[in-house]
Amino acid sequence: MTDRSEGVPAATLSDDDLRRELAHLHETRHDTVIAGSESALENHTRRMLELEEEFLRRLPGEAAPDPMRTRAGRRRDAAGSSG
Repeated sequence: MTDRSEGVPAATLSDDDLRRELAHLHETRHDTVIAGSESALENHTRRMLELEEEFLRRLPGEAAPDPMRTRAGRRRDAAGSSG
């Protein structure tokens, strides 16, 4: 029998499952920080990083920041509206 106590490896999740798992971890982060044990926080952090790294590797376009949230994008916007 396979030990799933640490979750399904991120690399084996479908894109939809990866998105769902990551969203759920982000939803539970605050409660884990506030009320979780030290080991629960360590496990949560490890899993969150695993999922985030896989998400960024596999779906970089979805993780790209909105250009208006970057300094370069804001400067381009300011330069375009001042002329």
